[in-house]
Amino acid sequence: MRKRVRFLDTRPLRSSRAFRSLWIGSAASQLGGQIALVAVLAQVWDLTGSPVGTGAIGLATGLPMVVFGLLGGALADAVDRRAIVRATTAGQVLAAAGLCAQALAGNRDVPVLLALVALGAACGALGAPARRTFPVRLLPADQVAAGLALTNVSFQVAMLGGPALAGLLIARWDLPAAYAAQAVTSVVALLSLIHLPAMRPEGADTAGGRPRPERGGLRIALRRPTLWGSLATDLSATLLAMPVALFPLVNEMRFDGDPRTLGLFLSAVAVGGITAGLLSGTVTRRRRVGLVQLAAAGTWGLALAGFGLAEPLWAALGCLAVAGAADTVSVVTRGALVQWETPDAYRGRISSVEHVIGVAGPELGNFRGGLLASVTSAPFALVTGGLSAALAVAAVAAANAPLRAYRTPSTTHGPTVPEVADAAAAPEAADAATAAR
Repeated sequence: MRKRVRFLDTRPLRSSRAFRSLWIGSAASQLGGQIALVAVLAQVWDLTGSPVGTGAIGLATGLPMVVFGLLGGALADAVDRRAIVRATTAGQVLAAAGLCAQALAGNRDVPVLLALVALGAACGALGAPARRTFPVRLLPADQVAAGLALTNVSFQVAMLGGPALAGLLIARWDLPAAYAAQAVTSVVALLSLIHLPAMRPEGADTAGGRPRPERGGLRIALRRPTLWGSLATDLSATLLAMPVALFPLVNEMRFDGDPRTLGLFLSAVAVGGITAGLLSGTVTRRRRVGLVQLAAAGTWGLALAGFGLAEPLWAALGCLAVAGAADTVSVVTRGALVQWETPDAYRGRISSVEHVIGVAGPELGNFRGGLLASVTSAPFALVTGGLSAALAVAAVAAANAPLRAYRTPSTTHGPTVPEVADAAAAPEAADAATAAR
């Protein structure tokens, strides 16, 4: 038994048909997203030949995520969350079809391409807060972290296989084939929602069917050290050190622009993530998740600084693999902590804040990296970004004792334990309880 817990915990797939269906659809959507990411990077680079152009992909993705992610959080705490996710997934299908159509038409207009990218990002952001609440509603409390780990492993597998598959599709049938693959996986994701039960917010604090605005997600998060510390840790890591927009430039500088190497960069991150995911049993059962998240986020920054300095291909890929492993650990621990610490009536709004930081942060970080590299160099942007991220995470750790000491709930019953429920009604008392852990 002691050896088994070191590996991936698959109990959520066996215990819940609804979660299993959700996981399959999410895995398909993630694969399609990775294929489309490579296609968009390749198309924008071909049209502009500039790191500012590839960085603009992050801007086109990040801004809709901020605006619609926050709106999606309010919706998720007011209406059936399943209905939101169904509608927004249908929107993503339409956006994917639009990307395929523009490629077939031979589009050379970058704003048109970025507008379709922004549409897909907006739909995904609108539904993400509701989607993030599903595991904690479908699984027992002691399986929530394992469910998040399974979702992250599927994402890492998509990162590993998606870029390689995209390269094959583009090389054989050009860009339309890659975008068509994304459209097909989006349809699979939509069909996977059939088996989900209705999920209206439990115990929602509403006025006239709408969430009370004075209790927004950001306000609740700022009043709880464990929440703001966890979210600040993720923001520090992604905003300051996200490297994807710099991959084409690094590839051209050091590896003669070989498209196979560009795919290897993304795959190396995935290899590290998959390795950490397959060994995630040690993380999902560890109770000091706050401390684990801080250590993982700091490792992410240092590994990316190493990537900026690495000259041989093996060293560059090794640094990216370490970064991918650290990212997986950080994502799983943050996601579980946020869901455990938030009562269901507020999970939509808190999840929207988490989504904006966890998804828009990397996209805006890509834009920051591309802009800095355009006036300096890719290695400078990577090294300074990675070191800055590690220092920022260290500052959060030094300032937030409750996060360092946080221990996960030991109950196997519902996730909304009394201490967590009190956090919404009396933030001051919740802060005191958190500090006493």
